Amino acid sequence: MFLVTKEINFSYGHRLRDYEKKCKHLHGHNGRVAITLAATELDSRGMVIDFVDIKNIVQDWIMSELDHKLLLRIDDPLVAVLRDYNEEFYIMAENPTAENIAKLIFDYARLQNLPVVSVKLWETETSIAVYSENLENSSML
Repeated sequence: MFLVTKEINFSYGHRLRDYEKKCKHLHGHNGRVAITLAATELDSRGMVIDFVDIKNIVQDWIMSELDHKLLLRIDDPLVAVLRDYNEEFYIMAENPTAENIAKLIFDYARLQNLPVVSVKLWETETSIAVYSENLENSSML
C-alpha cells in the first residue's frame, strides 16, 4: 500500500452548542489538516496522486469555504445575525467539533473521487482529531 499525506493550514472560528465548557463561546483556531491518500498501485507517473492535485482540489476548497470563517451548527442563533450583516460563515449539520470538521474534509475529498483514507485535524498543537472509515488500518493513521 502506498500512502501520501498533504498538510494544509487554515484558520477558523467556531463555538459548540449544547456544551458547558470554554468552547461554548466564540473563539478561533489555527488548524492544521493532514489528508492521507492511498493506492495499491502507482499511476503511470509513479504517484498515488500529485500533491499539486491535492492542493488544487482539497486545499483550494478549504481556503474558499472554511478559512477565516465561522463554522456554526445549522441551528446556531448567530447564523441569522451573520446573514443580516452579510458576514461569511460555514454551516454544518453537526457541532463544529474537530472530529466533525475532520469528517467534513474527508467527505469532501471522497466526493471528489480522491482515495482518501484519513484526515487528521490539529485543533491545537496538542489536540488532534482523526476521521477514517477503516479504523482496522489505524496503524496507517
